[in-house]
Amino acid sequence: MTDHRPGDRGKTHPITRYGEAVLHRACKPVEAFDDALAQLIEDMFASMYAANGVGLAANQIGVDARVFVLDCEDADGRRHVAAVVNPVLHLPPAPRELMVDDEGCLSVPGAFEDTPRSTTAVVEGFDAEGEPVRIEGTGTLARCLQHEYDHLEGTVYVDRLPKKARNRALAEAGLR
Repeated sequence: MTDHRPGDRGKTHPITRYGEAVLHRACKPVEAFDDALAQLIEDMFASMYAANGVGLAANQIGVDARVFVLDCEDADGRRHVAAVVNPVLHLPPAPRELMVDDEGCLSVPGAFEDTPRSTTAVVEGFDAEGEPVRIEGTGTLARCLQHEYDHLEGTVYVDRLPKKARNRALAEAGLR
């Protein structure tokens, strides 16, 4: 078997937009680590790269499954490329250090708003073959882990914003 870049064997799918029901409910756990899951992950990488994203949850291509993919850097500039199935998010206990930075979302295209997130985050779950995976994130990677996990819980980053900022972001994206 030859190595390939994630997504090279995938099909691109349209990105679901804020307001579509699949984005606003918790996703179902994955029960089978099979060829269909492997293909979903390939399609997710292909769709993420085609949309110039750094992370993508399955419900962002209309699939109700607890899976996300990412390709982003941590605070030290190390690139992380991963797929996580049935993730569990761990944050430091409160009060935790927060970073406030511009955050955007492929499902709210073109809109960016300052969004507070924990400076560190850990996600544990499984890879495409069902093997345990643990990702410890700082910087952009920590933000990405929290953002994609939120998607699987039915929360889009604009849902975390004050009403005025949320309405501004949705208007910028042409969703209001």
